[in-house]
Amino acid sequence: MHIAIVAPPVPGHYDPLRVLAAALERRGHRASFVHMPDAARLVPGFGFEAVGARTHGPGALARYADILARASRPTGFLAMIRATAAITSMLRQELPDALRRMRADAVVADSTEPAGGLVARDVGLPWATSVTGLPLLREPAVPPPFVDWPYGDDPASLHRNRVGYRIADWLQRPIARAAGTANPAASFSPDLQVAQCPPQLDFPRRALPPGFHYCGPWRAAAEAPPDLPAADGRPLIYCSLGSLQGDRPSRFAAMTEACARVGARALVATGGRLSDADAARLPGDPIVRAHWHQPSVLPHCRAAILHGGFNTVLDALAAGVPMLVAPIAFEQPGTAARVRHHGFGALLPKRLTADRIASALRALLADEGMTGRARAVADQMRTLGGIEEAADRIDAFVRRRVPA
Repeated sequence: MHIAIVAPPVPGHYDPLRVLAAALERRGHRASFVHMPDAARLVPGFGFEAVGARTHGPGALARYADILARASRPTGFLAMIRATAAITSMLRQELPDALRRMRADAVVADSTEPAGGLVARDVGLPWATSVTGLPLLREPAVPPPFVDWPYGDDPASLHRNRVGYRIADWLQRPIARAAGTANPAASFSPDLQVAQCPPQLDFPRRALPPGFHYCGPWRAAAEAPPDLPAADGRPLIYCSLGSLQGDRPSRFAAMTEACARVGARALVATGGRLSDADAARLPGDPIVRAHWHQPSVLPHCRAAILHGGFNTVLDALAAGVPMLVAPIAFEQPGTAARVRHHGFGALLPKRLTADRIASALRALLADEGMTGRARAVADQMRTLGGIEEAADRIDAFVRRRVPA
């Protein structure tokens, strides 16, 4: 079968979907990504159908990444909503013809881009929903993903969540207009939803649809062992702000200084957004790279200091590493709230200083219960099917739904 993959063109979504695409191709299918022309560089080696060249031509992907990097500011958030709505609008218009040109048999549509599922429904193609980040299924006791509120089923919490969802829907009206529906779940497949999230990381759920499956991380094996320094007695602390928010030298400096103050050494992933000069000025003798293969290096770390990006938190948990989380934007507050809920780590204050991080890091390293909980979840996650389960379920679904 020819399976079209539609998702936001950012590494946090495309990276796990590349692993899924490779797994589907091992099962005899052909997987092709569909998006603006520049997004092809995010998926080398896979089929790619370019759409939207008129409105999202050369440079559009870089401009979108810059907008996302500024999303934590009020004006930046509104710009992100407008830019995301423009992408959804473009896909709603261009995808029908693209799917026909490709002779696509089925669609894998990420839960964060409504156009994929809605267009598949409209043109009569079967589609599965990929959940590469937090599950976005709404339940009364589960807060919106963009806030760090705790889980709660008491009357006050239920009222707070209702108001929160109303506000979220109001803020995202441009995206709803572009999608053509005010129902965020309208694009989710009624038949199959496969999630990277393990159940141990999500809030308690009472109304999951029958086609929803927690699979665990979608990761490729490392090609080589990590190039780490020789042990010198200092514990390693993994520090990351993800692929979009890494251009914050003062935040990284507070993190690396804090590590040095507790006798540890920072292992820093900048996402390629920190200049060489700023990286060289980071205090505390850190080891700095644009990217690390997280599943390979995190097992060598005692703790992590993170922004709450879903993939990074997932990799830390899979390695049994407790974490300090300082959310910046998107669903990071919701991910951080789940880390706190399950006792895998702690939230850092919004105003980060080396003193505050060092104090929290000392407490984290001394908390054997927190480390034990993180390691126990890592053991439980190893029993999940991961990428093979996700690919098997999609494979069985398309073979069942698409005529031979």
